[in-house]
Amino acid sequence: MEVIKLGKKGQVSIPKAILKRLGLEDETMLLIETTADGGIILRPAGVYPIEMYTEEQIEEFFESDRLTDEEAEQLQRQLKDAE
Repeated sequence: MEVIKLGKKGQVSIPKAILKRLGLEDETMLLIETTADGGIILRPAGVYPIEMYTEEQIEEFFESDRLTDEEAEQLQRQLKDAE
């Protein structure tokens, strides 16, 4: 266990040895929680990029996802057979 000091602005520095042991690098996003007994828990956050689609792209997705008439008929037959 290591002792660290809370800075004037409420900031703490995590010792390099701990960061290395956990595989954390510069600017890693962390989640912070508190426990009922006054503890503080830091966990790496999963941050994933979000892709934004235009209305045209969304329409293309819907169009490519639609069943052909033949596929729709085949599906209807399979559903009737399953009853």
